Amino acid sequence: MRVAVPNKGRLHDPTVELLEKAGLEIQNGADRKLYAKTVDPDIDVLYARAADIPEYVAEGAADVGITGLDQAREGEVDLVDHLDLGFGECRLVLATPEEDEVSSVEEIEGKRVATEFPNIARRFFEDRGVDVELIHVTGATELTPHAGMADAIIDITSTGTTLEVNNLEIVAEVLESSVRLFSRPEDEDHDKIQELVTALESVLQAEDRRYLMMNVPEESLEQVKDAMPGLGGPTVMQVEGDDSMVAVHAVVEEGDVYETINAVREEGARDILVTPIERMVR
Repeated sequence: MRVAVPNKGRLHDPTVELLEKAGLEIQNGADRKLYAKTVDPDIDVLYARAADIPEYVAEGAADVGITGLDQAREGEVDLVDHLDLGFGECRLVLATPEEDEVSSVEEIEGKRVATEFPNIARRFFEDRGVDVELIHVTGATELTPHAGMADAIIDITSTGTTLEVNNLEIVAEVLESSVRLFSRPEDEDHDKIQELVTALESVLQAEDRRYLMMNVPEESLEQVKDAMPGLGGPTVMQVEGDDSMVAVHAVVEEGDVYETINAVREEGARDILVTPIERMVR
């Protein structure tokens, strides 16, 4: 199975890191030429431009691809969106110069709109019955209104800072995007693809969670259980050699660890351990 991943840019490192956390360590990947092997002899990595990955998957050059939803929508190919990988979040927005005081999409009627995403932009305006002239650019989209090339833009933003710096104001949101795992519809249920989905999900499930272990006096068990949030409730085991104590284990959200430790200590818990979780399969 070939997995297409971004060959460079802001999506490359998080993608490789996620694959390796899922157990697919990439071998000889430093060269980043075209292909790389993984520790699984049945899975290779194919490096490609993020924008080209949807086409690679659709045409069968890769069996699955990891890239942004925006790139998949722009490619206009039929793909199955298996999994949101939780990074690369951004928005595709319609923006105009602040001084124009545009407040609705309808006010863009008849105007020129510059974008790196002409297919997404075309569908956006067609769905709203707004006729515009689309200008396809390949970079520095935010500069086109100031250069007299366009009256508005559709562009990617994460924080909105670049738009503000260039005195552009968001009129409407076109698309929310993040990095996803895609395959062809006919391969959706392929065993190897489902294995990869499960492996990636196990890493995502473990993020922002911690594993708590502690010893608790048996008479305080119910109070400790009430104080400890867990996924399906804590696991309770007898402590070998001490009938008066039980071991309590639970998975908790990272943000709940501080309060949970204080709460269970007040109920008599001791020997509390907190450990990170690498993967969690449900």
